[in-house]
Amino acid sequence: MTADTELLTVPQVMAHLKVGRSTVYDLIRTRQLASLAVGRARRIPTHALSDYIHRHLDQEAA
Repeated sequence: MTADTELLTVPQVMAHLKVGRSTVYDLIRTRQLASLAVGRARRIPTHALSDYIHRHLDQEAA
């Protein structure tokens, strides 16, 4: 698995963004952050987290 296809857990995304669990699930629910279901668990591809961060940086700069 390459770094681009690595899957992060919700707690890992929480740590990266410095936000709570409900915020991460809200981002997933509103489709601002792409994720996939692996059984009953949610996983977020690293590229989806990077895309989310870059979109918000671009919005802040505008």
